[in-house]
Amino acid sequence: MAKEIIHSSEAPAPIGPYSQAVKINGMLFVSGQIALDAESGELINENITEETHAVMRNLEAILRRAGSSFEKVVKCSIFVKNMDDFATVNEAYGQYFKQEPPARETVEVSRLPKDVKVEISCIAAV
Repeated sequence: MAKEIIHSSEAPAPIGPYSQAVKINGMLFVSGQIALDAESGELINENITEETHAVMRNLEAILRRAGSSFEKVVKCSIFVKNMDDFATVNEAYGQYFKQEPPARETVEVSRLPKDVKVEISCIAAV
């Protein structure tokens, strides 16, 4: 029952005392990702669509590093700064889950790290 800390150089480094992901007992718990570019550390936030795709690319890099994929994701949590962006976020997010999408919730929050508009975390099988 040893846990394994997952780190992908293709996703942004944590900006606090947490791991990108933790693998244990065949499950992967991926920390919330925001739209930071892994190489430059710059925010990708020209618009909510671009920001959501950047978040999903970061999640994908971590999933891949852990030996998982979007097909194995069982649960996502989406945090948005403005619920008015729900449809746009949903459209971009949906492109990554074409069949058998995972369970999820979407919650409006007052503020997110670095004042981004969206943050997404997930749980996947490995």
